[in-house]
Amino acid sequence: MYAVLGVGAAVENIVPMIPADTFVLLGGFFAARGSANEGIVFLVTWTSNALSALAVYTASYHYGDSFFQTRLGRSLLNPKQVGIVQGFYRRWGAAAIFYTRFLPGLRVVAPVFAGVIRQRPISVVFPLLLASGIWHGALVWVGAFAGRNVDQLVGMQTRLNWTLAGISGAFVVFLAWWWLRSRGSHLRDGDPESGPGQHDDEPESPSE
Repeated sequence: MYAVLGVGAAVENIVPMIPADTFVLLGGFFAARGSANEGIVFLVTWTSNALSALAVYTASYHYGDSFFQTRLGRSLLNPKQVGIVQGFYRRWGAAAIFYTRFLPGLRVVAPVFAGVIRQRPISVVFPLLLASGIWHGALVWVGAFAGRNVDQLVGMQTRLNWTLAGISGAFVVFLAWWWLRSRGSHLRDGDPESGPGQHDDEPESPSE
């Protein structure tokens, strides 16, 4: 199980469509149900995800600049855009690395750009490890909380569903009442086919 969790947490930095958060939450859930250890789940998922992100940073550090000079690279970011990214990371690089670790999708891109501009390893490694540790620790806790309280959560979800169903039912009843009331007032206004100014008596012909 730990190997699957580790691979799942690591592959996000290569295939962003596979979110690491899901594996971390599942690990915490299974740990609370007795199938794993919470501390080991945290260490495995945290180190796997952080090391794969640092591997992406290292590859981008050595090959990113030459890649963005190719036709494919220029189609993704032209030289002007690369310059903008460089200016941003020179000013906010460490903070960008830290805060984007909490944002799915962006956390994958940040190490790539940090490598392209040759950001110093110390300003990448430390904030990346710290933010990833905070985030993965929180996810393991949430998953474990759900695992320990799954019965209460199911009951809460059931009550929420009944409450929402009651609100929806009341809204449907209100719409039905409004529809019937508006139809009744329309019929009381008279025959809709008779226009204004029409009378039963024939109009008198003008005198010659």
